[in-house]
Amino acid sequence: MYRKDLITAEIERLAQVLARIMGLKLEGDLTKANSLFNETITNSFKLPTEILEDIAIATFEKWLAESDLPPEKLDSLSEFLYYELGVSTERNQLIAPRLNLIYKVLAEQHKIVHLTNFHRQEIIQQYL
Repeated sequence: MYRKDLITAEIERLAQVLARIMGLKLEGDLTKANSLFNETITNSFKLPTEILEDIAIATFEKWLAESDLPPEKLDSLSEFLYYELGVSTERNQLIAPRLNLIYKVLAEQHKIVHLTNFHRQEIIQQYL
């Protein structure tokens, strides 16, 4: 029970950080938003930006297999990445396949399927 409470608190904190990032983007402070995004990805998800930015999807796929993140955190990571779509064509082509991998892991390994994720997968197809 204690572990579940810790994960829930972490997910709530991550949702607040994501809201802050989105607010910074709306304010036009893209540098600060990008900095907070990279800091959160690195510190909260233990995902080095080099792996996220690597053109080779295999690097991210290997990290994903070895990360051992609980499904709640994987879902939270998908939220962070989803809101990175639309920044630029290059960024979309980088993020979209990684999102698909996360959704696949959530569905196949953790048996977690959200209607929101189904809808997002349809949207992601336009970026692939």
